[in-house]
Amino acid sequence: MTSSKKISLYNTLTRKKEDFFPMDKKEVLMYTCGPTVYNYPHIGNYRAYIFADTLKRVLEYGGYKVNHIMNLTDIDDKTIRDSQKEGKTLKEFTEFFAEEFFKDIKSLNIENPTKFTKATDYIDQMVEIIQKLLKNKLAYKSDDGSIYFDIKKFKSYGKLSGLVLENQKENASGRIKSDEYDKDNAQDFALWKAWDEKDGKNFWETELGKGRPGWHIECSAMSMANLGEQIDIHTGGVDNIFPHHENEIAQSEGATGKPFVKYWLHNEWVLVDHKKMAKSEKNFYTLRDLSDKGIDPVAYRFWLLMANYRTRVNFVWEALEGAEIALKRLFNLYNELGAEIGKVSKEYQHKFKEFIGDDLDTPRALTLLWDIFKDESISNADKKATVLDFDKVLGLGFADLKTEKIPEEVAKLAEARDKARQNKDFKKSDELRKEINSLGYEVKDTADGQKISKI
Repeated sequence: MTSSKKISLYNTLTRKKEDFFPMDKKEVLMYTCGPTVYNYPHIGNYRAYIFADTLKRVLEYGGYKVNHIMNLTDIDDKTIRDSQKEGKTLKEFTEFFAEEFFKDIKSLNIENPTKFTKATDYIDQMVEIIQKLLKNKLAYKSDDGSIYFDIKKFKSYGKLSGLVLENQKENASGRIKSDEYDKDNAQDFALWKAWDEKDGKNFWETELGKGRPGWHIECSAMSMANLGEQIDIHTGGVDNIFPHHENEIAQSEGATGKPFVKYWLHNEWVLVDHKKMAKSEKNFYTLRDLSDKGIDPVAYRFWLLMANYRTRVNFVWEALEGAEIALKRLFNLYNELGAEIGKVSKEYQHKFKEFIGDDLDTPRALTLLWDIFKDESISNADKKATVLDFDKVLGLGFADLKTEKIPEEVAKLAEARDKARQNKDFKKSDELRKEINSLGYEVKDTADGQKISKI
């Protein structure tokens, strides 16, 4: 996509689709809330990372350089709780799940961001922001030494999530130490948690006292340290809007006095039985469950791309299996194109840019793949070049496909079938086709002759 091709994105902050204009024309500053490394992420979590990856690819396809940061939360309530259950140090426990996450994203064709950041590497930066908030009288220290953000003193609190503080329940005006809570329970949130016995050895001795950071301050610190005080894009799932992203805005803007993020983008949930997939509900699947069923993780990526990222999708195994069949069909069609790579079709590329530039309309972009394979006015070499061009955004892995060698037995049967057709012996031709099918292959008659592919 050239600079003449606009990209429009739905901004959660303004609640409308807007044309994208980064602060710097040459480089986009982008931050993604990554995983809390206390368990294997479920496939619903991976929608956020596939979405962020697709967005980054669209921007790069449009000619932008993208400086993309993704964090790993390796210190919070859950990592401490579960590392202690396992009898492991926090570092040992979280590093294991971080490595598993890296393997998973590779299997989903998710490109690495510019940098992964671990929360525990940014304690000094967190302390610095909290000190600014104390100085600006937006934060205060409680009796136990913990430090909280005073949400009533930040006048625009609620602007991202639509929360109106005046409408809150009377009892929701105190403090909350938990990292996660809902909008009905909006209270002053913890920036710094004073040490207690349950934390064990997980603490830092700082100017703020002995303790550890709250979850929300972590992302503000990592974003500012790597991208500066103001960024173009912040992504995450809709469940991050409140309280996490709302609190990020309050902390960051409260400390700097500048708008923190220009475009807030959020993907919708993956549902199971029409309920949100969640570990707390025990209704989730991981990529390991897909592997157990012999399903390629890229089929899950393909299934998600079949829906707009802002649409809820209901996960059922039959739908995923159907997506894998369709993806294999596309791969087979690609392999039938031959080895030569020609030129990208400008006509199809124009449509593709239009679709992906319209708030990442991947469902319409995918229909173009089928159209290309059916279009007899384009040479196979040009079809191949065009598909490879589109896959820079889609990330399905066409370039990595290896043309499968047809077994000698199948090749001989196909040759015999071709002779039978030339001799107009269609009965024998059909018999040979069925025999080829029984060996797991199919044969198609095209203008360029027979094409054999695996079923």
